Amino acid sequence: MIRNRDIIIVGLQPWDIRIGSNCKNMAQELCQYNRVLYVNRALDRISAIRSSNDEKVLARKASLRGDANDLKPITASLWTLDPRTVLESINWIPLPSLFDRINLVNNKRLAREINQAARRLGFSDALLFIDNDFFRAQYLPELLDGVQETIYYIRDNLTSQPYFKKHGVRLEPLLMQKATMVAANSAYLAAYGAKYNKASFDIGQGCDFSWTKEIHPPFKDFKSPVIGYVGALITSRLDISLLQQIATQRPEWTLVLVGPEDDAFRNSALHQLNNVHFMGVRHTTELPSWINTFDVCINPQELNEMTIGNYPRKIDEYLALGKPVVATDTVAMQIFAPYVYLCKTARKGNVQQSNSCGSVPLRDWSRCSGVHGCGNALEKAAPRPSRHEA
Repeated sequence: MIRNRDIIIVGLQPWDIRIGSNCKNMAQELCQYNRVLYVNRALDRISAIRSSNDEKVLARKASLRGDANDLKPITASLWTLDPRTVLESINWIPLPSLFDRINLVNNKRLAREINQAARRLGFSDALLFIDNDFFRAQYLPELLDGVQETIYYIRDNLTSQPYFKKHGVRLEPLLMQKATMVAANSAYLAAYGAKYNKASFDIGQGCDFSWTKEIHPPFKDFKSPVIGYVGALITSRLDISLLQQIATQRPEWTLVLVGPEDDAFRNSALHQLNNVHFMGVRHTTELPSWINTFDVCINPQELNEMTIGNYPRKIDEYLALGKPVVATDTVAMQIFAPYVYLCKTARKGNVQQSNSCGSVPLRDWSRCSGVHGCGNALEKAAPRPSRHEA
């Protein structure tokens, strides 16, 4: 455990993000034995215009105007910083040399704000922790005063996505190479990091279980059986066609989806189905009650370069509440194989699923009932009264 250090954390997830954040959880752990400055994402020019009513954008603008403090204490040893600068939106630039020149300007603007905040806090010999941000933090190891050690933390294979791929496939390896070490939350991503930095380690994934000590009564507005998912509803991560198969081929099942939607989900046919319920963004304190509402929890991931090695923290939360879990089989999910039902999508064929009772062959998600895996999980769970009926 790192102790008695000043730590600067920069990354993609701001402190005021509305969903669970691994980076925030790590900051909360680190600040128990260290002083931590958590840097929120600086406002960029396009976001300031296109997302002018977003709560996070409004907060950054308030800091820029001086209407709100840029440096805010969260605890006695943890502070957040809303950088008082605007960065140029440059990902559209095709020429690498031009992108790098302007990106250096962005990094210098951000570094200036971080250095000022670090001086105000009396930070010295700080450890820089970069959460998956290989654009805005590309030059920070050199630009931040007194930083001698850098940890690059990778929790998503972002370069598989079109936005990040254009420049990320070139820049992420460069940042890994200059880092003191690379930390990853899965063996798959650690192996990727090791291609560029021998000091790459799978540090696993933490999960806050403090809420399991409390009573979280389920919501009772749904007809059982309830199949549920908690998390961001994003088509780059979730198989939307699979969810449609679940809902249409098993109309007697209730499908409850809790979390923010991207445009594809908002415009999907799922919204026209009577047995599908979109509950939107919910406060994190509500999520245990939502999970307790489900008879079976699912993680129907789309199989792609992003998800294949991604550690799904929601599985920890599902299992912590004792729920049967059905999930798409990925490399990262193998560590859960003794405890969950792993399935392939209709397009990927069959899979052997392991559980605590031994290996049990499961047919693919879609065969027979749309999602045989969900049906099998329901059958394994003890029959329950329809406690969800109003």
